[in-house]
Amino acid sequence: MNRINVIALGVKDLEKSLGFYKGIGFKTYEQNSRPAVVFFDNQGTKLELYPLDKLAEDINPRCPPEISPGKFSGITLAITMKSEQEVDDFMNMVVKNGGVVVKKPQLVFWGGYSGYFQDIDGYYWEVAYSKHWKFDENNMLVIEPS
Repeated sequence: MNRINVIALGVKDLEKSLGFYKGIGFKTYEQNSRPAVVFFDNQGTKLELYPLDKLAEDINPRCPPEISPGKFSGITLAITMKSEQEVDDFMNMVVKNGGVVVKKPQLVFWGGYSGYFQDIDGYYWEVAYSKHWKFDENNMLVIEPS
């Protein structure tokens, strides 16, 4: 069982977050303008948006974990690209849709090109490229042992 099928993000305003993620290119079959939950199709996983308070209650209905969005939780999400230009173009699309660039794309210590943004709920995303990366037939990043 070596897989992650769904990554859930607790969001403050589901409709607003739905618009943000659709605006930066995430695809969903959701047609309802006021859904209870949203799933986006990705290559290999699903990204789920779920109301933050309901997600905390789902973890423990009697004593939900404390919610402190916008603070760094130690978790980042990442999108891998196939060129530096794709990184730059994607970051521009993020800004146009209300995201905030927290680290402009730049050459980084590991030999790639990378930047970070926060989505409208404060989640940190890295957008990165490396000339050494390979992708499989499903467009998934292949990480080979060095």
